[in-house]
Amino acid sequence: MTIVSSLAYLTASILFILALRGLSHPETARRGLTYGMAGMTLAIVTALLSPHIASWSWIIIGIAIGGSIGTYIAKNIEMTSLPELMAGFHSLVGLAAVCVAGAAFYNPEAFGIGISGNIKTASLIEMALGMAIGGITFTGSIVAWGKLCGKISGKPITFTGQHKLNAMLGGALLLMIILLCATGSGFWFWTIAIIALALGVLMIIPIGGADMPVIVSMLNSYSGWAAAGIGFTLHNNLLIITGALVGSSGAILSYIMCKGMNRSFLSVILGGFGGEEASGASEDLGDRNAKLGAAEDAAYIMKNASKVIIAPGYGMAVAQAQHALREMADILKEEGVEVKYAIHPVAGRMPGHMNVLLAEANVPYDEVFEMEDINRDFAQADVAYVIGANDITNPAAKNDPNSPIYGMPVLDVENAKTVLFVKRSLGSGYAGIDNPLFYGENTMMLLGDAKKMTENIIKAIE
Repeated sequence: MTIVSSLAYLTASILFILALRGLSHPETARRGLTYGMAGMTLAIVTALLSPHIASWSWIIIGIAIGGSIGTYIAKNIEMTSLPELMAGFHSLVGLAAVCVAGAAFYNPEAFGIGISGNIKTASLIEMALGMAIGGITFTGSIVAWGKLCGKISGKPITFTGQHKLNAMLGGALLLMIILLCATGSGFWFWTIAIIALALGVLMIIPIGGADMPVIVSMLNSYSGWAAAGIGFTLHNNLLIITGALVGSSGAILSYIMCKGMNRSFLSVILGGFGGEEASGASEDLGDRNAKLGAAEDAAYIMKNASKVIIAPGYGMAVAQAQHALREMADILKEEGVEVKYAIHPVAGRMPGHMNVLLAEANVPYDEVFEMEDINRDFAQADVAYVIGANDITNPAAKNDPNSPIYGMPVLDVENAKTVLFVKRSLGSGYAGIDNPLFYGENTMMLLGDAKKMTENIIKAIE
């Protein structure tokens, strides 16, 4: 049975690797999901057939409760709520790591790691690391969830000496792990838990709203390493492999996003990403007035354009405007207009959020371009149609050193001949930063719901 289980776990691991490979491109994403589901099904069945299971009662109850909750969420979740759902699920992985570590510490005989009061040093290291990473992931993900769903301000929450405090807590955490391994005391075990839980909060609250997609990716990585820690404690090779896959892929994705945004990868890990407060006010907008337009104005301008570049943001997701947007693009293409989509690395609230929404509306993949591949095209575009985006188009990131997002690459939509900016109001974006682009000479603000505005533009074009 051990050989069969090992082969099954190896097969599941291969399927997980194929799933990650498939999810790397929109055209193969559905196939990747299929591989992932098959791998997880095989892993669960193999675990349930383990001869080490003494009772099925609690397992059946757990599957019934968790399965019911998962099914309900899957059927009712909106695409716009996926980011906070991901953060919520990451927190559960962290909590699971803490619970397993606690169970192993107080009942080591059941885990084969020694006896109470005399646990193997290697096992103490494993459970301490799992506890620490799990605790940070748990509370950090809860804070991220709060920021993503608006229950906590998207602005950086900072205080004097914050980074020094984080560094001190990090050092204390390492010291507590050493003391735990040296003494096996429950006091140090729970001290690790308390410090980790506090550190999770302190690492994420200084993160600005515009940078949350990178943090979601990084917390995904943390949850993977927490799962790997659980795997060592449970002596489960598949959990170790799966956790390592999630942890490493999340870290790599975070690194790629940081590089694309001109941010420090180390700052992400240490919780300082986007957390520096502006040293002064953002660019003075003075008494400028925004140029307001209507759907008919936008329709006339785009119908007579040669090239239109669409820049979607989270507002498009909230309004569920992706289907209307694709319909508008199809009509423009029938009129002989070249249409492309420009995707910023952190558009939305999680990595690839806009790509998923556009794929849902069956937007052709060859029309969707990443920021680095299309930014230079804005200068040749007649129209930049910005729908529901704000921070990712804010020129303050390039020309205002006092801005919290200074240094972050943004879409150069202001280089287009005309910028049509669809937004509910002239208010600041998720990061709480004013956008001087609203008052540009070539900008026309189309205030209103993104879906209704786009539908009205379609009617006007037709």
